[in-house]
Amino acid sequence: MVMGQGYVGLSLACAAAEAGFQVSGVDVDGERIDSLRHGELVVPGVPDRVFREAVETARLTFSADPSDVAEANIVFLCVPTPVRDTVPDLSFVGDASSDVARHLRPGSLVVLESTTYPGTTEEFVRPLLEAGGMSAERDFLLAYSPERIDPGNDEFDFREVPRIVGGLTPEATGMATLVYEQLVDKIVPLSSCRAAELAKLLENTFRHVNIALVNEMAILCHETGIDVWEVIDGAASKPFGFMRFDPGPGVGGHCIPLDPTYLTWQIRRDAERRFRIVEQAQEINGEMPGWVATRIADALNEAGKAMKGARILVLGVAYKPDLGDVRESPVLRVMGHLVRRGAKVTFHDPFIERVRANGWQLDRTALTTAAVRAADCVALLTPHTSYDLEWLSANATLVFDARNAYASSRLATVERL
Repeated sequence: MVMGQGYVGLSLACAAAEAGFQVSGVDVDGERIDSLRHGELVVPGVPDRVFREAVETARLTFSADPSDVAEANIVFLCVPTPVRDTVPDLSFVGDASSDVARHLRPGSLVVLESTTYPGTTEEFVRPLLEAGGMSAERDFLLAYSPERIDPGNDEFDFREVPRIVGGLTPEATGMATLVYEQLVDKIVPLSSCRAAELAKLLENTFRHVNIALVNEMAILCHETGIDVWEVIDGAASKPFGFMRFDPGPGVGGHCIPLDPTYLTWQIRRDAERRFRIVEQAQEINGEMPGWVATRIADALNEAGKAMKGARILVLGVAYKPDLGDVRESPVLRVMGHLVRRGAKVTFHDPFIERVRANGWQLDRTALTTAAVRAADCVALLTPHTSYDLEWLSANATLVFDARNAYASSRLATVERL
């Protein structure tokens, strides 16, 4: 049984069904469950083929009833762990754990996959599960294995990404390892739930800090008249000791902007100190939407057009290319800055029909020749592969390319980050 049918839970449920397990996908969102039951893939980031195969075999079914736990030998918790006012919100984990406790069978394995701070599995989930009268060291097994899904990444499928597993007991680690060995090619057992929880945070904090580094480099290069993309290409030519990261309007998605917050919050709470490098990275990445809006204003100014009253067509509002997900998308914050500075903003995204942010709402504009020509600036902020860049530059008065989609192009109509 997989509790939570977002892209993490649904991806896991599909993988388990593909491996031959009989799987029940449970979610409190009744509308989502109804759609999934009718074969409608309403969850961004899950490959359509994998979903179709799991449903057509009848090994994957869906339910809004948590009492289905009573029929399960293995329970995965894949529920959201958002951040509210810089504090981790474990209410979804708590509710799911309490639901499981009421129906958990003796001898079952419970695995938390939700990203969270070290200690959550043992100090938060365990007491809730044991409230039903059973012991995690005697009557059931408890482990933590963080999800490692990269939505929209076709290079590595679910099976190819190694899994970290840390159990409350050696027996729990061993059983969780046996289960995940049916789903992925490689398992990396760790000594505890806490170690596995921290390893997940290190993965995403690493990305967050390095994205901040290249974003700061982009600002420095702009101020000194150096092409940041040329610099990155040069550095990336080294076959060892360097990993490429690219600048952009900020960070988005459910992981990178939020996961480091779990770590900084816990360190402040438990160690009474700051995690300075992470806090600095959060500050830099948080300032990028405003800086990108300023760069668009500069590009307009150089073309003889003021920001106030300028017609700006934003292309791509998802947080990453070829994905219909706007969670924490920095593009929405860029649009907010543009609106506050008096620009008339419209948008197009092939995956998203409507966006809401900061009290305003916009419906998608059709991407037509007339719409492109009418814009004083076309801001390419998330370069979906469906966009015809040659057609765009041929029809736009000015293109602002925030993601180096035009690479080394020196087109007169294109201004790069």
